[in-house]
Amino acid sequence: MRETLQKLKSRSKEPVAVIGFPYDAGSSFLRGPADAPPLIRAAHRSPSANTWSELGIDVDAPGNYLDLGDLDLPDDTDALALISENIDHILDVEMIPLSLGGDHAITASIVKAMATKYADLHILHFDAHPDLYDALDGNPLSHACPFARIMENGSASRLVQIGIRTMTGHQREQAIRFGVEVHEMKDGLDRLPLSFDSPLYISFDMDVLDPAFAPGVSHHEPGGLSTRQAIDLIHAIKGHIVGADLVELNPRRDPLGITAMAAGKIFKELLARIVTGVK
Repeated sequence: MRETLQKLKSRSKEPVAVIGFPYDAGSSFLRGPADAPPLIRAAHRSPSANTWSELGIDVDAPGNYLDLGDLDLPDDTDALALISENIDHILDVEMIPLSLGGDHAITASIVKAMATKYADLHILHFDAHPDLYDALDGNPLSHACPFARIMENGSASRLVQIGIRTMTGHQREQAIRFGVEVHEMKDGLDRLPLSFDSPLYISFDMDVLDPAFAPGVSHHEPGGLSTRQAIDLIHAIKGHIVGADLVELNPRRDPLGITAMAAGKIFKELLARIVTGVK
């Protein structure tokens, strides 16, 4: 925590703060996403590629973002409060947090902090799963539950989900209860609502991609987006992005680093989209 504050105090005028949350105690099937943040950074800076976004900016040019490193977190739910506190510190200095997970359980804690600053927050959620369980295996803080917690707490006024292909009866009922706008893969990608008139938070789960493009995730769910489709959707977003996260890369299922490179690419395009929106 102290190191995060010191880095924030020494910042120049970077609009974005990148921070890693190596947490996967909310995972329901396989552990491993806690190992992901440094590998996302390494993929982004791999000499096999470069740091220029398709939007035409070098995201690693000075003045675009401050990398706060990875937070040292306990391997239990005590970590969740620390995540919220660190996002609070980032918001206090008027920076936009771009968080690297970790499993999807971190998103509820991030958005809890975001909601204290943005009363009318909208969320665009890319995922194979709606993550709307009231509890999974008796755990309400599971990575399968963050959007139920967000919506029941009133932390967001609008939730749009893209890429869904695992909707259960219970989660469909939850979506109706909370007024979630669910766009399932079976219904195609035409006319997706990508324009937002309130502060927008983006949550990108790597398993929104088809496992042919991203095998290094805990839950393989065929029928997802291609990497190209995901990038095009990110570029098409219209609105003021005030934060984002990138979660659920599992390096233990990614021996060739294919999914890490896809995550590095998504990180770069998300970062570019945020930076171009504020400069």
